[in-house]
Amino acid sequence: MIMPTASHPAIRRVRRQGLQPSIHGNKLWKSSCLLLDYLGKHTPEHHDRVLDVGCGWGIAGLWCAARLGAEVTSMDADPDVFPYLDAVAALNGVRSRHLVKRFEQLTTRELAQYDLLIAADICFWDDMVKPVTNLVNRAVKAGVKHIVIADPERSTFLEMAQICVDRHYAELLPWRCRGSVQARGALMVIENA
Repeated sequence: MIMPTASHPAIRRVRRQGLQPSIHGNKLWKSSCLLLDYLGKHTPEHHDRVLDVGCGWGIAGLWCAARLGAEVTSMDADPDVFPYLDAVAALNGVRSRHLVKRFEQLTTRELAQYDLLIAADICFWDDMVKPVTNLVNRAVKAGVKHIVIADPERSTFLEMAQICVDRHYAELLPWRCRGSVQARGALMVIENA
């Protein structure tokens, strides 16, 4: 999987078009690597239809398309991330469907279309705890079979994850990956199958 940095020629071409993501979708976040490492070692049984929420450049969802053969929807509130995502997708010879929405706008009916919900670095402000928690609640209610959210262990993520541990019997797993990208943090995992 090609995971370009901001200095990659394909990314620089997009940046020269004057597009600048506004909600932190401006680089590869290391928690995406935690997510990929986990999914590579613990591939969910159900992974045909994947929703990558807060996708940014889309690394995790595009990995699912490339490695798992999944049909991927990449969702972000910032439409300016999608030219970057398209550049990463082209580098890897895969595609995903774009969806511009905020967490609060995603309905239970829409979530019911997916087997696997993934996310990395989406609970970074205090005012995101409630929307992310409610998104997880709706995903569980909709019957999404697997939910995996990665984070470098911010207090806001840990607060959200603890609510999900109490309410949905989620697992909170410390995780570390080594290799070309080294990262450590935690994963919140819900098996709802």
